[in-house]
Amino acid sequence: MARFSILENVSLILLINLVIIMLTNAIITTHHPCSAFHASTEISNNLVCDNVTLTLASTDFGLTIHEKPLAVLEPTSITEISELIKVSNSLSTPITIAARGQAHSVHGQAMAREGIVVNMTHLNGYRHGKGVVIFRDEKDPWNSYADVGGEQVWSDVLNAALEYGLTPLSWTDNLFTSVGGTLVNAGVGGQTFKFGPQIANVYELDVITGKGVLVTCSAKRKSKLFYGVLGDQEYLISLNGRNDNAFDAVEGFLMINQWPNIISFFPTQDLPRINSLLAQHNILYVLELAKYYNNSTQDQIDLDVERLVTGLKYVPTFKYEKDVLYQNFLHSSENPGQGLPEGPQSWLDIFVPGSRISDINEGVFKNIIFKQNLTANGIILAFPMNRTKWNDKMSVAIPDEQVFYLVSVLQEVTYDTLKTFDEQKNQILEFCKDSGIGIKQYLPRNKTHEEWIQHFGSKWQNFKDTKNKFDPKRILAPGQGIFN
Repeated sequence: MARFSILENVSLILLINLVIIMLTNAIITTHHPCSAFHASTEISNNLVCDNVTLTLASTDFGLTIHEKPLAVLEPTSITEISELIKVSNSLSTPITIAARGQAHSVHGQAMAREGIVVNMTHLNGYRHGKGVVIFRDEKDPWNSYADVGGEQVWSDVLNAALEYGLTPLSWTDNLFTSVGGTLVNAGVGGQTFKFGPQIANVYELDVITGKGVLVTCSAKRKSKLFYGVLGDQEYLISLNGRNDNAFDAVEGFLMINQWPNIISFFPTQDLPRINSLLAQHNILYVLELAKYYNNSTQDQIDLDVERLVTGLKYVPTFKYEKDVLYQNFLHSSENPGQGLPEGPQSWLDIFVPGSRISDINEGVFKNIIFKQNLTANGIILAFPMNRTKWNDKMSVAIPDEQVFYLVSVLQEVTYDTLKTFDEQKNQILEFCKDSGIGIKQYLPRNKTHEEWIQHFGSKWQNFKDTKNKFDPKRILAPGQGIFN
């Protein structure tokens, strides 16, 4: 197990302690072990091939891609995962292996067609309730950390840390994703501009390489592997920690006339005013700002907030404030919650250079999304990013500019309208390409070999070398679609 933090864009290596996204639905069924796979008795007994299990393993949050594996490993120890990879290496034609936690990917990244999916949730039993261990430094809480298994979910990390008056620095909007699942994808949210993505807050991690070898690595030890994978051990801060001259979380979202409004935050009596303003302008740009405080700083918080919003261009009569518990804020109204959604997800996440965000506003928000007037249950989010908070040694691809944004167009659609919405996403990407905006997709898939090289840019060669060194037979993470 590694100390926990943050991971990155693409899983080069199977992160034993973290890389994986868990199976969600609890279905009572009779498991049928697989006898055809020649492995140790312990592994064979935990390889499951019944139809219900295989169907779950071929489904993710997107509900659009279904790639059926040959079997699902329900491990009772880390050793079993390592041994499984070694067995695959010994075959003349190795079997691909994917790690899976909460299934929150939307393009089949945690799937392994005709391979084996590792259901990481089964490691909960192996850890005997100690999947999250908090280490608090009483002299300096900023040196505290958490030792977390990749199969754990962020809500459990939060609850465990709060018992010590601590919290991780950086969060995503959904606390019911697995630690490993977000760490293989950077892990971004409202705090990223200040503390960096989750992958930037790592001490060290344990990984199982594509050769089946368990390795502990850090920035100082086996750093090539560390930066190629990244994750598992997160810095924690004290809730009574230092106060500074900045908001602690910043998130923007759009209210568009045709879309269901995000209204849960606003006072009920003001909804007619807000709807009237929305009807007038068609698009409203909403900035959500959060400032943490405690008993020792509560007398100052109003002055701090007023000072921080000074200079922002907004309609003063449309400023709303609310005091909420820290954990309630993190479990925000936009949080999708646990389990799989009811309908398919049409998502697009792009990193946009700061100098071109106005082009996205005009060309994408106004001239594509608003004009096409497609009806969906969705939201457009925008998160500011500070490049100095990202480590260039990590393989995640981001724009070159100091300030950039993550723009997320997240829509839950129907199977009848899915194609139309996916075509809209392609139009957005084509507009960005034709306009030379220089975006980088976050969580991409289905690129050609040349497109992947272009995506990673100057990082491609090192990225490929790391894969060749630690997973030369291309066994791990087939669903990412980069090397398989």
